[in-house]
Amino acid sequence: MRPFGASRPATARLFGLATVAAALAATAIAVRRAARRAERANPPLGRFIEVDGVRLHHMERGRGEPLVLLHGNGAMIQDFLTSGLVERAAERYRVIIFDRPGFGYSERPRGRIWTPRAQAALLAKALERLGIERPLVVGHSWGTLVALALALDHPAQVRGLVLASGYYYPSLRLDVPLLAPPAIPVLGDVLRYTVSPLLGWLLLPLILRRIFAPAPVAPRFAAAFPLALTLRPGQLRAAAAETALLIPAAFTLRRRYDALAVPAVILAGAADRLVDPDRQSVRLGHCLGPRGVLRLVPAAGHMVHQTAPEQTMAAIDLAAELARAQHRSEYP
Repeated sequence: MRPFGASRPATARLFGLATVAAALAATAIAVRRAARRAERANPPLGRFIEVDGVRLHHMERGRGEPLVLLHGNGAMIQDFLTSGLVERAAERYRVIIFDRPGFGYSERPRGRIWTPRAQAALLAKALERLGIERPLVVGHSWGTLVALALALDHPAQVRGLVLASGYYYPSLRLDVPLLAPPAIPVLGDVLRYTVSPLLGWLLLPLILRRIFAPAPVAPRFAAAFPLALTLRPGQLRAAAAETALLIPAAFTLRRRYDALAVPAVILAGAADRLVDPDRQSVRLGHCLGPRGVLRLVPAAGHMVHQTAPEQTMAAIDLAAELARAQHRSEYP
């Protein structure tokens, strides 16, 4: 009787493990199907270029001085499109928008750590391949770190910067331990194909309210931004990786800000609830001195380009004028 009795718990454990495995497999199949549906409903909007073995998705609008737009963590080209900023800027600029590596339809190979400097190096080569010379570069949120790395590492390729809602100095971030696990090898793979997309659907309304606050979620964003694409396993991995990299990236870059050689307009929502504007944007403005111009938008939150596109466009025009003035002073 003892051997028979001893086998019952083992059998129960095996049955439980088999049930869990079956549930995970079924969830993974459902997640893959949902990702395919999202891609069929939201096909690529632009063109592709391959640089160093990485396929980058980008699009262009308008003519004039080149203007490059770099989105934040978790976003993609459609963030700028739904803001109305692209159509405004395209009236007098050649606007180039990239899906950064791992977002939208751009690849993010697993063999590299995609720091701001690594992304900047890739984008510098992409700009050269596309024949884009010395653009203004606009970065939003995580994209500001890439924009800064591009200007610091490749100063001859950048004319000026607009840094919107950026995180520039390391600080305590409670979202890192909560959002970074999908980037962990093996465990993260399991999470991204099972639990994470489901949690994402539940948390997205709360996340959107926070990043847009104190304003409501912009109607054009709510109507046209393809949220389903953000919950694909690959994009979840990229977003989690950038969450994990945020603090070390700011820690690494902060010592180099005083070497910035191009003018920068620093734009932030004064009521940003995700990134403290005083500890980040205002502090960077003090660090840059005469090379930086600070613009705080009253009552605006983290998505300042969405809720204050006119002020964002004015920041771009100001950066262009500052870049022209610098050029005239250097080459009278």
